[in-house]
Amino acid sequence: MGTIKLGYGHSSVRFDFDDGRFDVLGRAASSHSLTDGDIGRGIDNPIESTPLEELFEAGDTVLIVASDATRATGSAQIVNLLIRRLVQVGVIPSDIAIIFATGIHRPVTPEEKLFLLTPFIAERIRTLDHNAYDHAKLVQVGTTQSGATVELNRALKEFRKIILTGAVGFHYFAGFTGGRKAICPGLASAQTIETTHMLAMDFEQGGRRAGVGAGLLQGNAVSAECERISAMIDPAFIVNTIVNERGEPEQVFAGHWRAAHQRACESYAANHSGTVNEKRALVIVSCGGAPYDINMIQAHKALDMAAHACVDGGTIILLAECAEGSGRANFLKWFDCRDSRALEARLRARYEVSGQTAWALLTKTERFRVCTLTQLANDEVCRMRMNPCASIDEAITNFALDTQGYIMPGGAAFLPLI
Repeated sequence: MGTIKLGYGHSSVRFDFDDGRFDVLGRAASSHSLTDGDIGRGIDNPIESTPLEELFEAGDTVLIVASDATRATGSAQIVNLLIRRLVQVGVIPSDIAIIFATGIHRPVTPEEKLFLLTPFIAERIRTLDHNAYDHAKLVQVGTTQSGATVELNRALKEFRKIILTGAVGFHYFAGFTGGRKAICPGLASAQTIETTHMLAMDFEQGGRRAGVGAGLLQGNAVSAECERISAMIDPAFIVNTIVNERGEPEQVFAGHWRAAHQRACESYAANHSGTVNEKRALVIVSCGGAPYDINMIQAHKALDMAAHACVDGGTIILLAECAEGSGRANFLKWFDCRDSRALEARLRARYEVSGQTAWALLTKTERFRVCTLTQLANDEVCRMRMNPCASIDEAITNFALDTQGYIMPGGAAFLPLI
C-alpha cells in the first residue's frame, strides 16, 4: 500500500492506495530551493544579454513586471534582489515601480502585495495596478498581424526600461507561461487579450488550432502573437524562474527576454514531462493546492493535463478547492449551451476569453466522466457537467478493484506523453 498527500487549497487530502493498481505520474517532491547567492549568480551570467549592471544606470526609470496571486513565481525573493541591484548601480527607489500583470484577473489585494513582494518592498516601492478595461491606463503601441489594434498599459511606455519576472510552466494553449505573457496578456487591454487568445481556436475547421497546446512553442499562433506584441516593448531584462512544489525558485533564467524564456521552457519540458505506456480508465489529479486551485478557471489547467493520460470514456477525479469560486462572474453562463459545438458556435459569433476556457472544460466533460472534490456548490459543479464528490474513495467506489489508474499530484506541472 502507498500513501500520498494531494494538495487542496492551503491544506492536503490524504489518499491511501494500492501501489500495484496506481502509478504516480510526475517527479518526486523537491526540497531544493535557490539561495539569494544562487539567484545572484544566475543574474551575473545572463543568457544572450549584456550584464544587468551595464544595462541600468543612475537616472533610469525602471518598471518591474510581477505576476499576480494566481501564480507561484518566487517573486518576493526575485524582486527584492533586483531592486537591491538597481539601487547599487545608482537607480533611486523613487524611480522604480512594480506593476502586477493581472490581465483580466481581479486586482491584487493589499495583503497579497505583502506576500508577493515582502512588506519591506511593498512599503517602500511604488506599486501599480493594471486594469484591462480602463482606457485611461492604456496606450496603442501597434497592430497585430491581422490588423487589430494592440493596447497595453501605458506605464510600459512611461518608464525608460522594463524588467520582466515570472515563472515558467505548461500552459494548455500558449504552450508555456512566463516570458512574453507578462506583457500580453498580463498588461494588455481586454480587447487585445481576446484578439490573441482567439488564435487558439480554429473556427474554420473547428476545435483547437493546429500547433496550439501544452508544451508547444514552435508553430503556436498564440505564443507567436504574444511574442510579437512583447517585441513592441522590447524589455531590457528578464528573470524567469522554475519553482518547486512550495513555490520557491529552484532554477533561474536571466537575460534577454526571449532567449532566457526559451531556455527556461526547454528545461521545464525536459524535467516535467514523461512517457507513459498507456492511457488508463482512472486518473486522480490534484492541481497542487493554492494558488493553482484558487478558482475553476485556474484548476482547469490540471484537468487538461490529466486528459492526456485518460482513455476516452474514463473517469478523472479532480481535486480543486476553488476558494474564489469559478473565477469570473460570467463563467457559468457559457454552460447554458447544449454542448461544446454549440458553445463554439457562440464563441465564433462573439468571442470572450472565459468562454474559451468553458469550451475547453466542456470538451473534457464530454470525453470523460469528471468527478470533482471542491468547495464549489454542487449545482455549480453539475452546471459545468461535472459530478460533485465528497472524497476520492467515494468517487472510486464503483470501480473494479483491478482497475488500473494514475495519480497526478502536480496537476498542470506534469505533461504525460503517450
